[in-house]
Amino acid sequence: MNQGKKQASKKKSLGNIRIIAGKYRGRKLPVLMADGLRPTTDRVKETVFNWLMPYIQNSRCLDCFSGSGGLGFEALSRGASHVTLVELNKSAAQQLQMNKQLLNADNINIINSNVLTYLEQVDQPFDIVFIDPPFRKQLVELVAQCLNQGWLSKQALVYVEMESEGNQELPATWQLLKEKTAGQVSYCLYQVE
Repeated sequence: MNQGKKQASKKKSLGNIRIIAGKYRGRKLPVLMADGLRPTTDRVKETVFNWLMPYIQNSRCLDCFSGSGGLGFEALSRGASHVTLVELNKSAAQQLQMNKQLLNADNINIINSNVLTYLEQVDQPFDIVFIDPPFRKQLVELVAQCLNQGWLSKQALVYVEMESEGNQELPATWQLLKEKTAGQVSYCLYQVE
């Protein structure tokens, strides 16, 4: 009886995300439902990838606060040549690793680390970066400063998702291309000049 309750509890702790388009279109991937994890909604994800459509093919992508991996796996499905997912939560990172194996994707790298620590050792710049951190921790600003230390390729695109009431200062060299708000979430696309 006790083991049955544990299994039911374990099943409840998993949700799923759907890959919208590309090579893995329609695939549902299990995700850990952990505190602070907010998978990007399909509606927002569709808008973001419509914005990125002309740039995603053969790009090197970094998903700074991967969580469910929804943005990174979608980028991979749509033709990114390489995707790096950085996730601090060990259980969430393990789930990302399992999803990588489910997709049999060898051009995706899962890093279980603090993204600020990871950015101290990056060796190649990225073309597209996703920054969707836990809310109300001023992490967008910190990560942007680190990325601006040579980790963005020329004309790189940076997607930022944060609380709509948030006020974080981004580098002056980042030009706002697109911006939308959905409820309590503000999402923007910047290009590095």
